[in-house]
Amino acid sequence: MSSQRGVWSKFALVLCLAFISLQALGQDAPVRRGRKYKPPPDTSHIEVQVLKHATGKPIMNAAVVFNPTKDGKDLGSLEVKTNPEGKAIIDVIPTGSIVRVQVIANGYATYAQDYQVDEPTREIQVSMLRPQEQVSAYEDNTGKASNRKPGVQEPIRPKPAVKPAPTTPPAPATPAPTAPQQ
Repeated sequence: MSSQRGVWSKFALVLCLAFISLQALGQDAPVRRGRKYKPPPDTSHIEVQVLKHATGKPIMNAAVVFNPTKDGKDLGSLEVKTNPEGKAIIDVIPTGSIVRVQVIANGYATYAQDYQVDEPTREIQVSMLRPQEQVSAYEDNTGKASNRKPGVQEPIRPKPAVKPAPTTPPAPATPAPTAPQQ
């Protein structure tokens, strides 16, 4: 019986030493846990203030469209409406990208500008103008420069031609023959 105990104790000792040596070897090897984790890119906080050019008051409910591109790759477009203070805030634009900011508001000319976003926080102020008269290199048929009033306009429709009155005078009316009275 004692020989069996000696064998079992030697076997347990060998197992413990093997386990300890495997653990020591395994510490140097990297631990693999499935797919490699890729952290999301750094993003910037962008705040756009939309104001009326004439009065400096904020414009509520203006649509602010963000079109970011990074390394020549289009990252999609995002639209945010302005709050009552005229501010549109977004936090998902990657740092180091070029962002085209478009502002669309009722009664104002559309604004668009590209910005390089390299800092973690960016504030942009936009003054919205009323629609302006369009400049054209084309001319009318009469040789004069085409001039149209600024703003939204109805299309130019030709006026209907007025029919001229007849030039011959009408013939005098003859009385109708009456029956003799008896």
